[in-house]
Amino acid sequence: MPLGVYISVPFCRTKCSYCNFASDVFSRAVFERYVDRLCSDIANAERDANQMSGKFEREVDSIYLGGGTPTVLEPAQLQRLFDAVRSQFSVTPDAEVTVECAPGTLSSPLIEALLRCGVNRVSLGVQSFVDREAAAVGRLHKHATVLEDIAHLRAAGISNINVDLIAGLPHQTAQSWQESLQQLIATEVPHASVYMLEVDDDSRLGRELIAGGTRYHAHFVPEDDATADFYLAACEMLNAAGVSQYEISNFSRPGFESRHNLKYWTRQPYLGFGVDAHSMLLSPPVRLATADALEKYVSGSPLQQTPVSSDAALEETFFLGLRLNRGVDLARVAEQFGHPALAPLQPTIADLVKEELLERSEDSIRLTKRGGLLSNEVFQRFLIPNPQSLTPALVTPSV
Repeated sequence: MPLGVYISVPFCRTKCSYCNFASDVFSRAVFERYVDRLCSDIANAERDANQMSGKFEREVDSIYLGGGTPTVLEPAQLQRLFDAVRSQFSVTPDAEVTVECAPGTLSSPLIEALLRCGVNRVSLGVQSFVDREAAAVGRLHKHATVLEDIAHLRAAGISNINVDLIAGLPHQTAQSWQESLQQLIATEVPHASVYMLEVDDDSRLGRELIAGGTRYHAHFVPEDDATADFYLAACEMLNAAGVSQYEISNFSRPGFESRHNLKYWTRQPYLGFGVDAHSMLLSPPVRLATADALEKYVSGSPLQQTPVSSDAALEETFFLGLRLNRGVDLARVAEQFGHPALAPLQPTIADLVKEELLERSEDSIRLTKRGGLLSNEVFQRFLIPNPQSLTPALVTPSV
């Protein structure tokens, strides 16, 4: 089974107030040291996988550079990373090769560099087409910049473009959210990701919201019910425009689903390189994690290994599979794990159906519209006591 390769680039031009990723603004002096470490880890990937008792696959059909903002690297540094991957792995001719980009970083020389590297998909961290909302959370672009970037990418031959939006940003209203959605649809990009603002203590905005303060425009963040309404409006408008929802936060035109993220949700193997990157290897299943701080990673902090038990694999099959609109095929789960393993979960499934959080059709279950809004609550119900697992870091959202 081909691998997916994820490369974390934790460098940004500015740190957005909502961001809870292991990324920040760093001196360019550290960029080369970081790229050196990445290239070394990629070169040693087979050795490391063997030491961790995971099955190493050489064939790769998806590459994803995320962050952070990978396009703050110099073109020569990006080229080094792609050369390192291609020297170690056999990249299929039809591989999906994605780079996350912040609007305003896509100069003509950089786009040319992406093409030389084989990039055929770009994910733009737009978050809002309304300039006031974007500025309130630290974005440096205007909506006109986004439209120019999309036009430049298409002119260069890259038409597989994703646009990220966030529901629940400061100053956002039902009217301004409609404006962002209408602008998104008008661009005719084939893929969109829509996230609801996360409120936690891992971001400056989240901490301020929890504290009830006013910094970072926290007092202008919409109420939870309004944010949920924004999300539902996005589902309705995008589906009606032919950009169909296929996962809780992701929408695409036919054939443009994110191949890389689908590996996460369907528990296919992938390797992650860089700060706070995760890997999943099979036969036997094992998860690997790198250091979550830049200096620790660059200085050679070792990989952390977590074997995935059968209970943990079953748990992941449900809370990852239920993210997809197609849901979970119970017959396939029973075939993979055995009917005795599935039997204890049948009452949970029945209860969730009764509560209208899941809907069941023969041997398949999927989230209802209400279940999608309360997905974390649904996923919790499938947790098995004390599973030995490490939840994979999904690609959300590009910044």
